[in-house]
Amino acid sequence: MGRYTGPKGRINRRLGVNVYESSGSIKALERKEYPPGMHRRRKKPTNYGIGLAEKQKIKFFYGLRDRQLNRYFTKARHMKGNTGEQLLLICETRLDNVVRRAGFTLTRPQARQGIVHRHFQVNGITVNKPGMMVRTGDVISLRNRPNVQKMYKQVVESSTTPQNNWINFDADTLTATVTAAPTYEDVTLRVEVGQIVAFLSR
Repeated sequence: MGRYTGPKGRINRRLGVNVYESSGSIKALERKEYPPGMHRRRKKPTNYGIGLAEKQKIKFFYGLRDRQLNRYFTKARHMKGNTGEQLLLICETRLDNVVRRAGFTLTRPQARQGIVHRHFQVNGITVNKPGMMVRTGDVISLRNRPNVQKMYKQVVESSTTPQNNWINFDADTLTATVTAAPTYEDVTLRVEVGQIVAFLSR
């Protein structure tokens, strides 16, 4: 199954969290704080259901496929520290997430689209892989095209993205520098990492 492209407000309502950041998706959850469907009363969740919901939050928030998420989980299991936290940190270092966190775009799908369309460069090299992992010291910039520069300049001026401790963004030059590795405290998505580890370990 490919990446989800359906109604994003529906996913926010189903999970009870704003995993999608577009204004319409956020308003959908604010207007209707119950899951979509005919029956509004929530069923008592099972352990499996809780684990699945937590996994889905990561999947939709970072725009991952199941195969990608499982690959990241396998990598996290071989790293020191809490496996669930390491999984989130791996997701945080994806290029599309860094582009979003820096403030180039308003949402992660927008960041992914811009990268696929080759609008961005990493260390001066044009890239088109949203899942590329960035490292400390990497510099993300825009291609030297007037139309691209103008489009993202407008987005940056209208964005209210909070500054990150591990990304230094220069709005004048439209460049972002990864100054440090992210920590678990830098992750904005709040999930039960223990439930995720138990679910993916099945």
